[in-house]
Amino acid sequence: MIGHRSTRWILTATAVALFCVQIDFFAVNLALPRIAADLNSSITDMRWVVSIYMLTLGAFMVPAGRVADIFGRRRVLLSGIALFAVASVLCAVAPTAAALVGSRALQGVGAAMIFPVSVSVLTNAYPAERSGRAIGVAYGIAGLGNAAGPLVGGVLTETVGWRAVFWLLVPFTVISLLIGARAIPETFDESAPRRIDVGGLALIITGIGLFTLVFDRAPTWGWLSATTLAAGVASVGLLAAFVSVERRTRHPLVDVRLFANRGFAVLVIAGTVANVAYVVTVFLSTLNLQDVRGLDPLTAGLVFLGPSVGAAAGGTLSGRLPSRLSPVTVMGAGCVVAAISLAALSLSTSWPRYVMALTACGFTMGFVYAYTTVATQAVVDPARAGEAAGVTLALALLVSGLGVLTRSATDRDDLLQVTRNITHTRGNGVVFQR
Repeated sequence: MIGHRSTRWILTATAVALFCVQIDFFAVNLALPRIAADLNSSITDMRWVVSIYMLTLGAFMVPAGRVADIFGRRRVLLSGIALFAVASVLCAVAPTAAALVGSRALQGVGAAMIFPVSVSVLTNAYPAERSGRAIGVAYGIAGLGNAAGPLVGGVLTETVGWRAVFWLLVPFTVISLLIGARAIPETFDESAPRRIDVGGLALIITGIGLFTLVFDRAPTWGWLSATTLAAGVASVGLLAAFVSVERRTRHPLVDVRLFANRGFAVLVIAGTVANVAYVVTVFLSTLNLQDVRGLDPLTAGLVFLGPSVGAAAGGTLSGRLPSRLSPVTVMGAGCVVAAISLAALSLSTSWPRYVMALTACGFTMGFVYAYTTVATQAVVDPARAGEAAGVTLALALLVSGLGVLTRSATDRDDLLQVTRNITHTRGNGVVFQR
C-alpha cells in the first residue's frame, strides 16, 4: 500500500502536468495574431497551430491509455511529460511557421499521453474510496489552467512576446517530471501480455486523425467536395475496421465491450453531451462579448474568469461525493442542473445576471465533465483504468471539437446575425441589447 505522503506527491505531479496542458491550450489561441505577424504567416495558416494539436491529441489519446496499462503507467506518463516539455522548448524557439506546427504536433502527442494516464495513475495509486477525490482535485487544479490561460496568454504576448507562453511551461513540466520520477510507482495490467495490438493501433490513430481532419478542413475544401467526401468515407471505414478487428482479437487495444457496461455507456454519453454544451456556450458567448458587445479580449477574458474558476470548483467537488451515491443518478442530477443554468443564461438581461449564469454554467458543466472521469473509473476494472480514461476523454474531446468546428461550417457573419437577432428579441436586456 502506498503511503499517504507518497500519494500526495503523486497527486502533485499529475495535477501540475494536467495544469500545464490546460493552460497551454487556452493561452496559445490569444497569441495567434502575433505569431502570424512574427513568422510572416497568415492567420489562416496559423489555424494549423491549433488544428495539428487537436489532431494528434485526439488520435493518440485512446491508444496511450491502453499502452500505459500494458507497458507501465509510470513509464508512459513520464515519457509524455518529457515529450511535452521538449516540444514546448521547440515551440518557443521555432524559426518558422512549419517548425512551430511540427512542434505543436509533438505537444499534442505528449498531452495525449498525460491526460488518460494521469487518471489511471491516480486510480491505481489511491484506495478505491479515495481515488475519486484525488481525480477531482487533479481536475480542479487543471481547471485553474482554463481560468489562467487566456489572461496569461494575453499578458505574456503583450508584454514579453508570444514565445514566453511556451517558455512558461518548461519549469512546470520539469517540476512535474522530477516529482513524478521519485514518487510514482510502476503499475500495469498484470493480466495483459506485453505486446501491443499493432493493427488496431494503426487503425484508430489513422481513423481518428482523418476524422478530425475532415471536420477541420471541410470548410476550406468544401463540404461536398470530392476530397472531403473521400476522406470522410475513409475515416468511417477505418474506424469500422478498428471495431471489427478489436472484437476479434484476443488482446484488444480497446475492449469494445466496455460499452456493454450500461453504467459506463450512460456516463460517457452524458458527460460528452454536457461538455459539448459548455464548449459551444463558451464559443457563442465569446462572439457575443467581443463582436456584438465590443469588449476587448482582455475584458472578455476577465468575464470568463467566473465560469473558468467555477469549472475548477466543480471538478474538485466531483471527487468529494459519498461513494454510496449512484453514479448514474448523480450524473442525471448534474445534467438537469446544467440545463437549468443554460436556461438562466439565455434569459439573463443584465451584466450581473449574465456573469452569474455563465459562472453557474462553468461550475455545473465542469462538475459533470470531471465526474464523468471519476465515475467511469469506479465502474470499470482498475487494471483497464487507462483504457477507460482514454476512451472517455477522447470521445468528449472529439465530439466537443466537432461542436466548436461549427464556427467554420457556419459563416461568422451568420452567427453574428443570430446573436443580434437574439439581442432584439430579448428586448431591453443590458447584455443583449445593442
